[in-house]
Amino acid sequence: MTVRRSAAALATTAVLLGVAAPVAVAPVAVAAPSPSPSADLPAGLYGTTDPTYDGVWRQSLAFLAQKIEYVTPSTQAVDWLVGQQCDSGAFTSYRDASKPCDASTVMDTNATAIAVQALVEINQRREDANNGADWLKSVQNEDGGWGYNPGSPSDANSTSIVIGALARTGVPVNELTTKNGSTPYTALQSLAIACGEKDGGAFAYQPGKKGELTANMDATAASVLGLMGKGIASGTSNAVKAPSCTKGDDLSPEQTAQNGASFLADTLKKQPYLEQAPMPGAEDTDPQPDYGNTSDAVVALAASGHADKAKASVAWLQKNGTGWAKQGGPAATAQLILAAHATGADARSFGGVDLVKQLNSMGPSPAATALPSPTPTGPQPSSGTDSDDSGLSLGWLIGIGLLAGTGIGFLLSMRGKKKQP
Repeated sequence: MTVRRSAAALATTAVLLGVAAPVAVAPVAVAAPSPSPSADLPAGLYGTTDPTYDGVWRQSLAFLAQKIEYVTPSTQAVDWLVGQQCDSGAFTSYRDASKPCDASTVMDTNATAIAVQALVEINQRREDANNGADWLKSVQNEDGGWGYNPGSPSDANSTSIVIGALARTGVPVNELTTKNGSTPYTALQSLAIACGEKDGGAFAYQPGKKGELTANMDATAASVLGLMGKGIASGTSNAVKAPSCTKGDDLSPEQTAQNGASFLADTLKKQPYLEQAPMPGAEDTDPQPDYGNTSDAVVALAASGHADKAKASVAWLQKNGTGWAKQGGPAATAQLILAAHATGADARSFGGVDLVKQLNSMGPSPAATALPSPTPTGPQPSSGTDSDDSGLSLGWLIGIGLLAGTGIGFLLSMRGKKKQP
């Protein structure tokens, strides 16, 4: 998925404008606004900045990126993430785990979904991952989707990341039907702009006040993955396709996903990076590159069979994105690793930077690491709604036999599901 705007930034904007804070995108994958000394942070947490708005998110993204690079996170790091879970199965963006969850605890679908994905992918604490998935199912909206918090209006980003979590825990998403017959795919497809219209193929985050749909790059990249039933660490599709935008009122989820991919490919053909959308109330300024959304678009294109259309963007990220990743911390670094892996670039030498080493240094020492760096031509995460634990899972069990008869190889325990920042 994407580097999302900080909940803190959104809240600050709301205060300045005198309006209610929008329940919008997931927590930031860039540095939170109020750095805290490392000594004040809980043991096991990745990153050194205030985790209030992105603690679970950045921890989970770190696990997802480490998993595809044959890195197993420490027990301490995994215990910290699971410790953020409430008995209901839900996660918040971050909480004081010494106090029990109660009625005042703000549950977070995005945090829960990414944490579920992370736990499944690393193949650890599956019972906790399933508990999170059960909670997500219990707070589905009647339109088939999910909002950022339980009961809030459905949005493309939240619905997409929840789909990825449920699919990786083995839930048949297309059968998750509400009383009015809506599925999660129904909710996402309702946010797609029809081909032939302005920005055809793109997705809106949410409908406008009059039901109008406005193209949103973040929502589009997320929706491409969601409609294919894939998680954030989805890898590369072997089915290479030519991007196209298909017209029609009765498209399949796959066709609608391909329309979104076509829009992303066309946009990145004009320039190899996406631009930041202006914050509400902000003064007009020159558009700035959006490294996170560009990384997410790369992953979405690769997962939908268009990795070749993302090559220029990866080259741009190699040249321009490493400084952003270092400053942004674990989540930003993880996003670059996911983009590199999806397109066959070497995350251990990405623009002259060893992103895997950089990520590992941002948290507790990993329990295990292995070389060489995997590529899309090697073992891949499975897609769809398979329920076994043979998928993208951070818990790569590494056995290297040195004695005759034991054999040599990596035992890969591939992909499952997750939890959030």
